[in-house]
Amino acid sequence: MKKQTILLLFGGRSPEHEVSLVSALGILSNISRDKYDILPVKISKNGRWMLLDPLHLKERVDDLAKAEGPPVLMGDPSLNGLYISEGDRGGQVLPVDVIFPVLHGPFGEDGTVQGLASLSGLPCVGAGVLGSALGMDKVMMKQLFIQNDLDTADFIWFLRGAWKKEPEAILRGVREAIGYPCFVKPANAGSSVGVSKAGDEDRLRAAVDLAGEYDRKILIEKAVNARELECAVLGNDTPEASIVGEIIPCNEFYDYKAKYEDEKSEIVIPADIDSDLADRIRYRAVAAFKALDCAGMARVDFLLEKESNHIYLNEINTIPGFTPISMYTKLWEAVGISYPDLIDRLIQLAVDRHQDIQLSKFYR
Repeated sequence: MKKQTILLLFGGRSPEHEVSLVSALGILSNISRDKYDILPVKISKNGRWMLLDPLHLKERVDDLAKAEGPPVLMGDPSLNGLYISEGDRGGQVLPVDVIFPVLHGPFGEDGTVQGLASLSGLPCVGAGVLGSALGMDKVMMKQLFIQNDLDTADFIWFLRGAWKKEPEAILRGVREAIGYPCFVKPANAGSSVGVSKAGDEDRLRAAVDLAGEYDRKILIEKAVNARELECAVLGNDTPEASIVGEIIPCNEFYDYKAKYEDEKSEIVIPADIDSDLADRIRYRAVAAFKALDCAGMARVDFLLEKESNHIYLNEINTIPGFTPISMYTKLWEAVGISYPDLIDRLIQLAVDRHQDIQLSKFYR
């Protein structure tokens, strides 16, 4: 069989740039070189797209962080690939079969890159523009959860401009509708970047200011005394859910440090819950995936209230981490789908969805 050329897209302008590098290294270390030719393209923190040499990028994250290459462009569907704009290879077009983005957070997981892939006429692993945008915006996401009878913790939201104009009114609203403790989050961010837990008004003020550094839309959620459970979803129109896993964070909650810097957090697969509860979580994971019109992959996060065993749907991640400690790959490995096989399935799902989209009349 002819090898497929995969454009592996990583790095990016978001605060999760470094996490993306680790995910990219995971893909590079596990993807079959017998089946695929790899075009590694790193997006720098200032947004420059660079084509890297694929032969020496498997060993260390530092290699990816330091590597540079000629700038490339895409977007013209007549190219069917990458256009090298400068350097010795300037003017050359490199054909691409499938785009595989491992970009986390804004400028990559939010529908922007997915829109560029659509304009380029190329299959792209994961959700499309709509699912990606909805999965990034926690406010829109939760509103859709509620419309689909998927319970989520109580929340309110407001804009950064409103906080600057009327902070006292917002503080009063938090006291009356949410109470303390509560979580404060930028609506459009991931990996717990900019997230704080506030137990009183002074901490809330500081938490809102921090969240406002990352997004104009700020979300405040009621803190639930809960276990943190996660479920992976794989598929397009008929998605499947993995077994359920549990995160036992080393910190007060599963913040950025607990996720990526401190190795003391525990991952339990499968989670120690009964089969009925696991089935209900798996059902809700697929329902959330469908509600947001996702495709390919997602990791769905839940809160299981300790006192009542009530299930709260927390959020969905349309480009889950592919790092060595990431739950998405580990959950599928636990049910018999290896990391390389998972990559194969995700690439094929992207091709299948692209072919389905092409059947629509305005693509002919």
